[in-house]
Formats: sequence, C-alpha cells, structure tokens
Amino acid sequence: MILLSEVKKLVFIYNADSGAMNTIKDWWHKLLKPSTYSCNLCVQTFSAFGMKKDWKEFINKLNVPVEFLKKDKFSLEFLHRDEFKEKYDMPNAKFPSAYLHSDSKLRLFISQDEMNSVNTLDELMELVNQKIKEEGL
Repeated sequence: MILLSEVKKLVFIYNADSGAMNTIKDWWHKLLKPSTYSCNLCVQTFSAFGMKKDWKEFINKLNVPVEFLKKDKFSLEFLHRDEFKEKYDMPNAKFPSAYLHSDSKLRLFISQDEMNSVNTLDELMELVNQKIKEEGL
C-alpha cells in the first residue's frame, strides 16, 4: 500500500500519440469506425467535442486530494503514449493504462486489460474508485 503522502500523481496514458495531425486522424477514426479505435480510455472519456463533462467532473471530485486542493500532494496527469515514453523509462508499458507516481517511481494502477474491459464511462469511474479504495487513497 502506498501512503497518500508518498503519492505525487495519478498518470493516465492514452493509447494514442500527441500532436495536431494525430488528433485529427483519431477524431475521424472515432467518428467513422469507433469499434476499431484502439484507445478505450479515449473512447470513454472524450466525445467529438472534447473531454466529457461527467469525466471532467469526476476527476475534479475524486475522493483523494487533487492538485488544486493540496498542491504537490496529489495531481492527475494525462499523457499520450509518445509523451509517456519520452518522460518515463517504461519500455514494456501497455496502453491505455494508469500508474501511480510516487517517490520517482511508477506502479501500475489500472492495467491495459482492465482499462479495455470497461464498456461505459460509469464503469471506468467505478474502476478508478475501486482502485483508489484498494490502494487506501
């Protein structure tokens, strides 16, 4: 179990690359063939118009301190896979997924299989809450 005081951030990684061209390509892919899109985290948390309101409200109301409440105690970070690979030395990481970052170390929080198993935004939010409880955060 990681103590809350040790946790610096919760890192969510999309199975997509950053950049304007990738964003446009992904937008069209989700619009035309959503069933073949490879990032379930993207599908569940974003609409064609941006981050879903319910997800935004959920991450801002997590039952753990968030960055704007307790600066430097716990914050959220959302990265594309290329940004994650550039920032963290985790060559075997699979996406989409989420990690706990504490004391300069990453530990798997939600696996690729778990992330891909959710079928709705509500299921994803339930999974995040369940993992937070399991970690004692």
